[in-house]
Amino acid sequence: MADEDAPGAGENTAAEEEPGYGIGAVSRRLGVPASTLRTWNLRYGIGPSRRSPGGHRRYDDADLRRLEEMNRMIRAGMPPADAARQALRPRSAPGERAAPAAGPVPESSVPAKPPPVPSESHEPPGPAEPRVPPAPAVRQAAEPGLLSAVMLARAVTALDAPTVTAGLDAALTTHGVVWTWERLVLPVFAAVSRRQQDTCAGIDVEHLFSERLQVALARFAARAPAPVHPRPVLLAAAEEEQHALPVHALAAALGALGVETRVLGARTPYRALADAMRRLGPAAVFVWSQMRDTGDPAPLAGLPRLRPACRVVAGGPGWADDLPAEVVRVSTFRDAISAVMTTLR
Repeated sequence: MADEDAPGAGENTAAEEEPGYGIGAVSRRLGVPASTLRTWNLRYGIGPSRRSPGGHRRYDDADLRRLEEMNRMIRAGMPPADAARQALRPRSAPGERAAPAAGPVPESSVPAKPPPVPSESHEPPGPAEPRVPPAPAVRQAAEPGLLSAVMLARAVTALDAPTVTAGLDAALTTHGVVWTWERLVLPVFAAVSRRQQDTCAGIDVEHLFSERLQVALARFAARAPAPVHPRPVLLAAAEEEQHALPVHALAAALGALGVETRVLGARTPYRALADAMRRLGPAAVFVWSQMRDTGDPAPLAGLPRLRPACRVVAGGPGWADDLPAEVVRVSTFRDAISAVMTTLR
């Protein structure tokens, strides 16, 4: 890795002769650990703005002035997020360019259609610096602790669990589950999968992100309002289906709407699902299938017919096309929420 990634490591003669400042030099000048400088870059977008001809990320004079100002305000007692916003404000000094805001994406890059739903389909991640599909424009720099998909993917790749946790918590609190799933979770999983394809590595990255996401969803769900409907909704992954994050995400989104849920989780035997249906009398049952091997529709036809009626909703790319006529198939997160909420009306 280049010299800027570790103070004092690799700052050889060639790197020192390149224009700008490496992270080690900036760390020594400000008296701020290099790890803290990397965190400021990930969380607040205040970091090196250029690459030298030798390929090293370098801080220029404007970057250094912004960091000095941020550091001064933090020492005076200002929270880091507020100090970063102040330091990133455009300058009027001659010759100094305006600092780019961290996170927003040009309107022209917004995809015409929303991404497909709860899918942990681990579609592909990038090489060292994760390539993340552009997210629709959001003024993320103005919201403390809110990370863009690119910033979150970098934190995940670095196994920076505190930053990942803070980023997910901030997104869920500020924008809710659907926004977080579509704008952050799906792009980051896509980045992780591409990295696995390109490097044959990254299972550790995937597991860390999955674990942090499930914890964040559980924490968010714990703050849900009191249920407003007398009948709960039952959610489970299909028998032998080990991917269950979409189930937890849907439960958190429904909980925020005042819907009581019961999550049975991964690899739920259909016999156990049927028993739970008879005991709970749910208004709806959602069953997730990620892989073709787990998407046999026949067991859905054998689920008990309840009175009052219970709607069965199937989600995920694993299901075969010949679902029973009474089963509602959904293909997006929003459709899944709509199918359940329609049942409750």
